Amino acid sequence: MVTQQEISDAANLIRRGGLVAFPTETVYGLGANALNADAVAKIFELKGRPRFDPLIVHIADVDQLVDLAKVIPPAAAELIERFWPGPLSLVLPKHSSVPDIVTSGLPSVAIRCPDHDVARTFIRATGVPISAPSANRFGMISPTTAAHVRQQFGDQLPTVLDDGPCRIGVESTVVSFVESSDHRPTLLRPGGVTLEEIQAVIGTIDIKAQSEGNPNAPGQLASHYAPTTPLTLVASDWVMDDSIENQKVGLLSFQTHSAAAHFAAVEVLSAKGCLREAAVNLFAALRRLDEMGLDSIIAMPVPEAELGRAIMDRLRRAAAK
Repeated sequence: MVTQQEISDAANLIRRGGLVAFPTETVYGLGANALNADAVAKIFELKGRPRFDPLIVHIADVDQLVDLAKVIPPAAAELIERFWPGPLSLVLPKHSSVPDIVTSGLPSVAIRCPDHDVARTFIRATGVPISAPSANRFGMISPTTAAHVRQQFGDQLPTVLDDGPCRIGVESTVVSFVESSDHRPTLLRPGGVTLEEIQAVIGTIDIKAQSEGNPNAPGQLASHYAPTTPLTLVASDWVMDDSIENQKVGLLSFQTHSAAAHFAAVEVLSAKGCLREAAVNLFAALRRLDEMGLDSIIAMPVPEAELGRAIMDRLRRAAAK
């Protein structure tokens, strides 16, 4: 339980140019005043994040949007009406008030309004929008508890608002409205709002293939969300071979797997086959396997529909390290 005093102290720290880790419905974020370029620079420094990887700006209320985005296309307004507050980030033409360091020099900015009472109360108390990537070292497993944040940063990040585990467990969906001159919506990253849910509101949208250049939105790099232990994402028809018996190998499985007894450690994302439960458990399960001193991790695929798209996106990037 986060107290009002903790929120007030954290908000004061933000106003003084400091950093605060705070909970959202997706993962814990590492926040700074989005309008203070020097404060935002501290995010990149602490995470070891390259400056070419832009950040998401978090707001407490929809009326803050007009100070950050120059254009809000009709389809974006429809998504805002349906999914905000929620795990959906929209990439829009940016207002001049947003420092270039937030957007890596791009003329657009990713914005979202989190569906988390503590997050919005904290942002509102600061009086400013908050730039916040996940509160972890760059490229590593995202944190879904305050303990995960403390494990990553220790005394380097003394202020962590602890409101327990995140209830969704994967980052926000990112939809861009700057990929074409007519502001046609494009899915850049699957996440907590599914493609099916989005298309039920605004119709068919484009899906951007993974590129190897500098990202135009957060979460676009080929290697991301990765454990330090080598991870291999196998096909659904994968058959175990004898090499498993001679190594200390962990298994990350969607449901209970017939070969589980042959692995040194096993994490099941959802015994009942629920994609929402699997998403909630994904990063914590990866983290537990990564802490066991394994030689490698085998990850089984999940059905690539609804939240399964977000899970598979994270597993592919984790395996690309």
